[in-house]
Amino acid sequence: MNLEQYDKISIKNLEVFAHHGVFPEENKLGQKFLVSAVLYTDTRTAGITDDLTKSIHYGIVSQKITEFLQQHTYQLIETAVEQLVQELLLTTEHLQAVTLELKKPWAPVGLPLETVSVTITRAWHTACIALGSNMGDKKAYLDGAVKALSESPCCQVLKVSDYLVTAPYGGVEQDDFLNGCLTMRTLLTPHELLDRLHEIEQDARRERLIHWGPRTLDLDILLYDDLVMADETLIIPHVEMHLRDFVLKPLAQIAPWVRHPVFGMTVCQMLAQIEK
Repeated sequence: MNLEQYDKISIKNLEVFAHHGVFPEENKLGQKFLVSAVLYTDTRTAGITDDLTKSIHYGIVSQKITEFLQQHTYQLIETAVEQLVQELLLTTEHLQAVTLELKKPWAPVGLPLETVSVTITRAWHTACIALGSNMGDKKAYLDGAVKALSESPCCQVLKVSDYLVTAPYGGVEQDDFLNGCLTMRTLLTPHELLDRLHEIEQDARRERLIHWGPRTLDLDILLYDDLVMADETLIIPHVEMHLRDFVLKPLAQIAPWVRHPVFGMTVCQMLAQIEK
């Protein structure tokens, strides 16, 4: 995600008395923390209309920060800042990303330091997911996957395509597939999202016995923002999405102008190319 596309609202050194720390006395007695946040959003409409509901109320956000840190106790400030940022992203309308610094003045390390802090940036990401099934009640498996993703923490399903009946791919004799795609917002990293997809597949009793073989449920990450990555377990964009009409057809229904970050073509352009 390119944070330069957003406007910024800043909160600097909000003082909060809370109970976070490794030592028992820190959890019991508490201490002062300082919080600074940069809230990434689009202030254009609010700036034109003078309507606060079109922007982010920094007073409410400051109250959320204070209440969250006072109502929870963590040993690590890394955990405190991670959980706080997630809470802000999940509960604050118009908020697209957050950079948050949690400072701990006079940390008990036995040395004359002024402050210790942890700073992280987290954001909503947009992902495109392919769905497929060619065993049992295919539609029920796809519907179940959509429901499971929509109910997953840190995930919001945006659009779901029609389901299309397609011939099997890969040369293995088997029943026709029911295929579809969805778009979603997520706070999960690519590997965390992959793990969640595997959990949903396992709940559908997916067995990986034959490459390109029959399956109750197949879920693949096609795109994740404009990310290009490859390792032993995950390749993004999906390595063959530009070659598969059973992926591009449903994806073109819901995200026709999304552009492939490697080839530079939109979904519609890739579909037109393989249909020639």
